[in-house]
Amino acid sequence: MPTEINEIPAVGLIPKEAPAKVKKGDKALIIGLPKEQSSEEKRIVLTPESVGLLTNNGLRVVVETGAGLQAKFTDQDYSDAGAKVVYSSKEAFEAEIVLKVDAPTLEEIAEMKTGACLISALQVGRQSKEFIEALNSKKITALAYEYLEDKVGGMPVVRAMSEIAGSTVMLIAAEYLSSVNQGKGLILGGVTGVPPTQVVIVGAGTVAEYAARTALGLGANIKVFDNHIYKLRRLKQLLGQQIYTSTIDNLTLTQALSEADVVIGALRAEKGRNKIVISEEMVANMMHGSIIIDVSIDQGGCVETARMTSHSEPVYKEHDIIHYCVPNIASRVARTASCSLSNIFTPIILQMADLGGAEEMIFNYRWFLRAVYTYRGSLTNAYLAKRFNLNHKELQLLLAARY
Repeated sequence: MPTEINEIPAVGLIPKEAPAKVKKGDKALIIGLPKEQSSEEKRIVLTPESVGLLTNNGLRVVVETGAGLQAKFTDQDYSDAGAKVVYSSKEAFEAEIVLKVDAPTLEEIAEMKTGACLISALQVGRQSKEFIEALNSKKITALAYEYLEDKVGGMPVVRAMSEIAGSTVMLIAAEYLSSVNQGKGLILGGVTGVPPTQVVIVGAGTVAEYAARTALGLGANIKVFDNHIYKLRRLKQLLGQQIYTSTIDNLTLTQALSEADVVIGALRAEKGRNKIVISEEMVANMMHGSIIIDVSIDQGGCVETARMTSHSEPVYKEHDIIHYCVPNIASRVARTASCSLSNIFTPIILQMADLGGAEEMIFNYRWFLRAVYTYRGSLTNAYLAKRFNLNHKELQLLLAARY
């Protein structure tokens, strides 16, 4: 059994005493923040400031030691905010609601409490049938934050991480264009008397918007491709200036790629795996030493020559073109990304506590329901069922059966 929050642990940090608002007769929700196991993942879902807000509202927060260190949040910060810092992942995973950035491993799922709620990334391209079966065997209700919607139909986590990724990709491009990294020896942007860098962005969503803002601010020439005219029109309005836009056709795109110094793959899959729009032949026709950054690699990518890389080994060359295909670019700026995630999830957790738990949130709010992919031992996502050849049940019918 997990230790109560007001008990003094044998070893470790003691939460700072503070009055907590607890509803009469209500049991406080316990939130678990385990440490991410992957060396590639440096973010955490809640900051100490958010933990302080949650504990002041009567919730209990259990944080595994070192969970926030990569984002520069110490155990002392969390303890001072009212969290209980524990020294085993099992204690954090035994919480009613587990918040993670990366999807849990099979070993981590085994440590979870039966019937608990998991909120984390799903990362479809990296999952297996065994992952779904492990969740169902523990009757875990799992939500993918990349599917989470807000009250107006937006996707807050996707947008927030896309804003960060879009701003960061141009900084990455600048690194690998430099002579220090055996690049083309170009400055990203331009200076007086020297032709500006040519940037091609495939996709016209949030990543494209922020990549375009950064590139334009540095003085680069940009060309944006997307098959949705409304997205191209919206992008021009958001940027507040005329830019080169085009629908995706082989001839025009091939020509643009052949002149590009930097190519950003920013297409987001609407259903399942991304569609390949930049073929190997197009890549082979690009100028040697140019760089491709495929931001959509976590969904399969939109470049035929792209394969997933990591922060420890982020690049490789194919046809003498540098490829950067790290799936969690936002982890490069872990503190910024953690603050952004925390801003999204803190009000959701407070709302969940007011209603009495995750299940009540699912039942009362359609925008929250859309993120659910397993519910009490049943797979509820049709795409995952088809991908892994598993049976699935409609969540609406399962919820109706409660009564």
